[in-house]
Amino acid sequence: MAARCHIWRPDRGRCLKTYGIIAVLFTDLVFQCVNGYLSSPHAGQEPPFARDAQQGAVISSPVVPAAASAPPVDEDGYIAECPSGGQCSRLPADCIRCSFHHNCTYKKPATFTCRPRKGVHCIDESGQARSNFSLSVTCQFCWQLDPSQYRCSNSTTCMTVSCPRRRYNATCHVLEHVHCLGNRRFQKRLYCNWTGGYKWSTALALSITLGGFGADRFYLGQWREGLGKLFSFGGLGIWTLIDVLLIGVGYVGPADGSLYI
Repeated sequence: MAARCHIWRPDRGRCLKTYGIIAVLFTDLVFQCVNGYLSSPHAGQEPPFARDAQQGAVISSPVVPAAASAPPVDEDGYIAECPSGGQCSRLPADCIRCSFHHNCTYKKPATFTCRPRKGVHCIDESGQARSNFSLSVTCQFCWQLDPSQYRCSNSTTCMTVSCPRRRYNATCHVLEHVHCLGNRRFQKRLYCNWTGGYKWSTALALSITLGGFGADRFYLGQWREGLGKLFSFGGLGIWTLIDVLLIGVGYVGPADGSLYI
């Protein structure tokens, strides 16, 4: 028995030591988890269901608007420009909607069915209110109209004095009383024809009288040529004569590239 106990006791001590190490590691792990939870942003906060129970859940029901008798909202800004109560056939083109079709004959009258836009009221020749009416329109697209029937933007950056003549992309819109097929706002390439306010007669008069001092070139905004004529006395008269001819035929124009008035 003495020998047996002498052999068992070292094994028992080794086992207790192992269990002690495991217990220490487990305790340390538990403390780390607890410390991590307490330092997290969720610590100390109540769960959502607890807050809802204290404050009470608020559920907003959809609000059904009551039927209002207010006038329609003018979202596109056309109601103020549309006469109400007038004849349907005389309403501006922006105040009506027509079912245009393209199977008509070019430049020939065609009849289309139209209706006034929302918020616009009109009557026929007998004084009866109409929601649909017929309108006679010349069969042509808006970009095919006569230039007097639309207005286009003008460019002040393109050169008018050039060969060949230069064009620019202009945005055009049809006048309100003109009816046509297609989009009432379109793009068109036009010749540069803007003016900066320079008069041809003034430039020619300065070239004849004071051209030897470069007054004509100064007036047209060409100050380099004006200084050259001033210090060379008009190129001893030769440059002066040449400028009289060039301004007279319109070959020399304003420095900004515009046309004479």
